Amino acid sequence: MSLAFARHNTLPTLSRFGWLMGLYSENHTRLQRLFEAGELACGSYVSSIGDGLDVHIDVIEQHAYTTELRMSYGLVDPHTGMVDPSANLRLYHDAKQVEATHCYAGRRWQDVIGMYPPPQRILNHRLRMNTFLGKWLQYLAEQGHGVTTLRGLDDALQKKY
Repeated sequence: MSLAFARHNTLPTLSRFGWLMGLYSENHTRLQRLFEAGELACGSYVSSIGDGLDVHIDVIEQHAYTTELRMSYGLVDPHTGMVDPSANLRLYHDAKQVEATHCYAGRRWQDVIGMYPPPQRILNHRLRMNTFLGKWLQYLAEQGHGVTTLRGLDDALQKKY
């Protein structure tokens, strides 16, 4: 009597953490294609396409392997005085990834997930922030923002006046 073993080929599954790392990689590609953020010097930049919603990019720190920056529309929330919406980003040059470390869209992260959230809630929040970032970058590209519309803040102010 011969025994026949059924072969079950299972497809590899992607964990939520793996999905997040994929978002980081996609966002790096989008951000680099859009603004070449890894090559920007520390300072403030504005991308204007004439629609009244200028994109502000502040390169906060530039290190050998990372760049810290903030991206926003420059609209101020009248209740908090904070720029809304905005995203703080960490660009990893060697790993070719961009991580949205903080997003502000009407509420701070503490108001969204609490002061001492469990790890699963933190992971879910990071997935939402980085999905938001990817959609925002895609929208900006579709609107016509890019390297050619990006000017240093001093240059942009001189052209206005």
